Amino acid sequence: MEMASSARTVEEIFKDFSARRAAVVRALTHDVDAFYGLCDPDKENLCLYGHPSETWEVALPAEEVPPELPEPALGINFARDGMNRKDWLSLVAVHSDSWLLSVAFYLGARLNRNERKRLFSLINDLPTVFEVVTERKPVKEKPSVDSGSKSRGSIKRSSDGQMKSNPKLMEDSYEDEEDHTETLCGSCGGNYNADEFWIGCDVCERWYHGKCVKITPAKADSIKQYKCPSCMKRSRS
Repeated sequence: MEMASSARTVEEIFKDFSARRAAVVRALTHDVDAFYGLCDPDKENLCLYGHPSETWEVALPAEEVPPELPEPALGINFARDGMNRKDWLSLVAVHSDSWLLSVAFYLGARLNRNERKRLFSLINDLPTVFEVVTERKPVKEKPSVDSGSKSRGSIKRSSDGQMKSNPKLMEDSYEDEEDHTETLCGSCGGNYNADEFWIGCDVCERWYHGKCVKITPAKADSIKQYKCPSCMKRSRS
């Protein structure tokens, strides 16, 4: 078996995920006869591994405890002859999807909240192994302003050192999107646009176009606590 990937950035982890996923999909579709033959129920507990080199392998689980990476479902071969072939492949596909996600988020343990969200968004744009194997078409949703390709400029660090972001970039609760009111610039009243840099006031919590309050992304990085012009005027008086 191949060693664990050294992937650490969102892009590297997604590349690792994509390669492992491609390998698993190949095993369960193009190479399905070979895969089926290797999963002999008379053998010991076997696992299906997808590797970063886009190759797949049916092998025994790692001996070390804990393993270097999360392990795939154990003993997939035992159920092979007790199920309809199509149902068995679908079951392996479901477990493979779970394993691929667990590996990706294991590698991404040091990512921050926004990076984890971006990683999941990239992963979620791909059909699952289960969808490919069962030939189900994933439901396409309308693009929303909450997708993973938002401008980094819309995120700034607040006075307590925590990442603060526009509510349209990151949901602070699990409410439905319909519950969120439209974000408007506190200066010009314009609607939120993901392609523009925005900055939030740490006092009144209103959001502004960077250009409206003459703040650039570089300048925002050096500000520990941002006060909008209105709050600045109020504090002076």
